[in-house]
Amino acid sequence: MSAACWRTSSYTNSDGGTCVEVADGVTGLVPVRDSKRADGPAVIVTAAAWVPFVRALKAGELSG
Repeated sequence: MSAACWRTSSYTNSDGGTCVEVADGVTGLVPVRDSKRADGPAVIVTAAAWVPFVRALKAGELSG
């Protein structure tokens, strides 16, 4: 993970709400973490699983 370049989700708001970061630069994997806990754990999914997950989120197919 030392080569990972973390970036904040475009859906993150400025009031400290839902803050998700994803890392670029990890071949074949997408690390995801809570930006409020940068030193905490990351969930790591395959890039192949990440694409349909994001697609479903954008389409409103997943609810919280």
